[in-house]
Amino acid sequence: MAKKKIKLYGFNNLTKTLSFNIYDVCYARTAREKNEYVEYIDEQYNAERLTKILCDVTEMIGAHVLNISKQDYDPQGASVTILISEEAVPVEVMDPTCNGMDILEKRRSVCGHLDKSHLTVHTYPEYHPNQTISTFRVDIDVSTCGRISPLKALNYLIGSFDSDIITIDYRVRGFTREMNGRKCFIDHKITSIQDFIDYKTLEEYEAQDINVYQSNIFHTKMKVKNINLQDYLFQNEVDALSPEEQEKIRTELAHEMAEIYSGKNIYRK
Repeated sequence: MAKKKIKLYGFNNLTKTLSFNIYDVCYARTAREKNEYVEYIDEQYNAERLTKILCDVTEMIGAHVLNISKQDYDPQGASVTILISEEAVPVEVMDPTCNGMDILEKRRSVCGHLDKSHLTVHTYPEYHPNQTISTFRVDIDVSTCGRISPLKALNYLIGSFDSDIITIDYRVRGFTREMNGRKCFIDHKITSIQDFIDYKTLEEYEAQDINVYQSNIFHTKMKVKNINLQDYLFQNEVDALSPEEQEKIRTELAHEMAEIYSGKNIYRK
């Protein structure tokens, strides 16, 4: 028998926030390869594509877009912010300064909003001239109030990017009230973020939890288990490398991933 849902008094104003850091790493040896990798990433994950991803997330969690703001940056990177609402909002009550067609025609930046909730994404491609490993980081925040839950979009977000290392934070904040006035600090069961990730995805990663249950704070970090070298070579073929070169590159990739996963610099002997 299904457990009877708690009846709440008024609006469910619990804030549920899902925060992602997703990292993609790539072996790019020369300055030209590094620059071309950043250009490739910048084009693959431009503001237009990121906007589509966040709009898909909005639909998945059962929300409605109010307002969208997006921007590509020079020399690289992009940002998108979307405000969403739990219920559909009539067009006539939306803020025309953010949604009017005259504004959209005059600027490359577009703004999107959800009532009491929001989604944001920022990208950070980077490399160092003295290093052979380039990285691409995506920061995503999905914050909702009411019945809608950002956890519904978890698997879609992981699959939308080349995810070598993933760090996920989920937190429920505030309180709402039951009909008798008793405070309710969380309205759903959760023991681990991993419970909401597809098991086939989890099989591909090492995963570790750090949870603070009494504060409704949940943290999971994941690192891909297997390195298929060809997937990490930018404009190079693995067959063109000697066994010694292949092993050296694997070691460098593994070291970079280990540092990002642990959040600290690791001394190399």
